[in-house]
Amino acid sequence: MAEPPGPVLVVIPTYNERENIGPIISRLHAAVPQVDVLVVDDASPDGTGELADEMAAADSRIQVLHRTGKDGLGAAYLAGFAAALSGKHQVVVEMDADGSHAPEDLPALLAALEDADLVLGSRYVPGGQLVNWPAHRKWFSRSANLYSRVALGVPIRDITAGYRVYRRQVLEEIDLAAVSSQGYCFQIDMAWRAVKAGFRVHEVPITFTEREHGSSKMGSSVVTEALFNVTRWGAERLLRRETVSARHTTGALPAVSAAPEGATAGSTGGPDGGAVSDGPVRA
Repeated sequence: MAEPPGPVLVVIPTYNERENIGPIISRLHAAVPQVDVLVVDDASPDGTGELADEMAAADSRIQVLHRTGKDGLGAAYLAGFAAALSGKHQVVVEMDADGSHAPEDLPALLAALEDADLVLGSRYVPGGQLVNWPAHRKWFSRSANLYSRVALGVPIRDITAGYRVYRRQVLEEIDLAAVSSQGYCFQIDMAWRAVKAGFRVHEVPITFTEREHGSSKMGSSVVTEALFNVTRWGAERLLRRETVSARHTTGALPAVSAAPEGATAGSTGGPDGGAVSDGPVRA
């Protein structure tokens, strides 16, 4: 694996993940021993935060950020990003606590930073897999990604992906104070802002496995928020198309790439079409 461009912080939001947090961090440090971990706990009533404190006391690579209540996934990640930007870390990773994001896939995502600013762990590029998901959730997820891809005009196959790696510069330049989205929408919002800012986005195939313990935190309000915001952003993009089209007629902007057919988990491939971008493509 190519060395990442500086210290890595893995942000793991938790709410009632006591059964999962120990095993996932153990697997993470087995896969990439040098990474630091920040557990962002939303006052879990099952004692997740207390267990994380015990783990942090025994391992200097682990830190815990306690929040006073359950305020949503997006807010938890934003708190984690703020903590990362206040310190030394040059790479920030989003990872679920429930085991759906395999720590064993992280080396491939970090390696892809060599040619990217934001790397998405994708279920929907060749080589990506979904394990133990019911048919209705597969249908919903694929539909949400297709709708987002068409509405926003970006060739990202898994824009709702929650397993992702940011270069520090992306989080510094995006206006995080303006991000208020949650759940699925938070992931779409952050990727969309990165594309508009001209950052290079790559997708790397991962195996996504349904959680074994606990239950999903996604509710109908999260779905409604995503549908409303993506529709709004897509409409805004179409309305301003005339003002930006002159910059885009000279050639497609290769801001997004995905793994090619037959790719392995460690490959990023070449451009998968041109993405609409309102900023310079980063060298």
